[in-house]
Amino acid sequence: MGEYGAPILGSKRAWKQHGQSGLWVSDWFPNVANHVDDLAVIRSCHSSGINHAGGVCQMNTGSIFGGRPSLGAWVTYGLGTENQNLPAFVVLKDSESGVINGVRNWGTGFMPAVYQGVEFSPEGVPIKYLDNPKGMTPERQREKLDLLAGLNGIHAEKRRDNSELEARIRSYELAFKMQAEAPVAVDISKESEATRKLYGMDQPETAVYGRNCLLARRLVENGVRFVQLYSGAGSKWDSHANIEGNHGKLCRGVDLPIAGLLADLKSRGMLEETLVIWGGEFGRTPISEQGGGRDHNPTGFTMWMAGGGVKGGQTIGSTDELGLYAVEDRLHVHDIHSTVMHLMGLDHTQVVYNNKGRPERIDQNEGHPYTKILG
Repeated sequence: MGEYGAPILGSKRAWKQHGQSGLWVSDWFPNVANHVDDLAVIRSCHSSGINHAGGVCQMNTGSIFGGRPSLGAWVTYGLGTENQNLPAFVVLKDSESGVINGVRNWGTGFMPAVYQGVEFSPEGVPIKYLDNPKGMTPERQREKLDLLAGLNGIHAEKRRDNSELEARIRSYELAFKMQAEAPVAVDISKESEATRKLYGMDQPETAVYGRNCLLARRLVENGVRFVQLYSGAGSKWDSHANIEGNHGKLCRGVDLPIAGLLADLKSRGMLEETLVIWGGEFGRTPISEQGGGRDHNPTGFTMWMAGGGVKGGQTIGSTDELGLYAVEDRLHVHDIHSTVMHLMGLDHTQVVYNNKGRPERIDQNEGHPYTKILG
């Protein structure tokens, strides 16, 4: 029994060591287990957000309160875009359900709106309305866009402090450019059956997330800087009850696609320069809730990283014997963000945006990159 009478909920997982490194993985991730020698498992993460709104906000922006730029926006701001015909920052959900906090998770806060993430559709064609209406030639559309750009320019001249207006003007041009390149970039029908099977697209349980992982690979391959995938949109991972049934189903839905992504990136020689990050806004407590679930735990949880210069086959940090508090090599969200920036080739202390006279950084001056993660 716990200190306050709550029973400890024992794990029903079967754990085994895998790979040359011998990293421990549970039977919920049998396919990811085949790639442990490429993973750096961080077992000592902690954050400040006890509820979903604050936790998701901090994991994405560094703060439990809204109004700050997302990590993807900071990376895009620091690195710029590699392909002028595609968004630099793309968001993929696994359903039409809303993600906690919605677009704030991939927004730009006080930075110009041009750095915000672009959400692709989880069903059907990823980017809607790219095709011209019947009878609309490219030449005629170009003339209309030029006229619209002129009118918008006149309107924007007196509103130079409105970054959303500038971003909207740029979005028209980006959409025009995307008509030529984006349909090819997101056309997964061009992929072989073997590749589609690798991602689990031949199985109903893994098809949706497998599609998104394959799309992520294609987008990165075509110069998109930052791709963010959401699993369980609508708080489906929030297992206050029936964690066995709920998490078991969700893990089966993502395990094969994640393994497929790692394998595909590695076979194409892309994993070395592509940073893959897995995790959530917090973990779950070791204490039982509602007889078979677990509550939120921001004081000690696990994430992993692979590729992008990360030294695989290692575990970093630890929690206490119950798995409640991070105790060794503790990494706060600020440290995680600083580490990601470092792995992306950016000095987080130098990627600064001045907001109302205050120099702002992703880590709010509190993070330190964990350089031991490097290979």
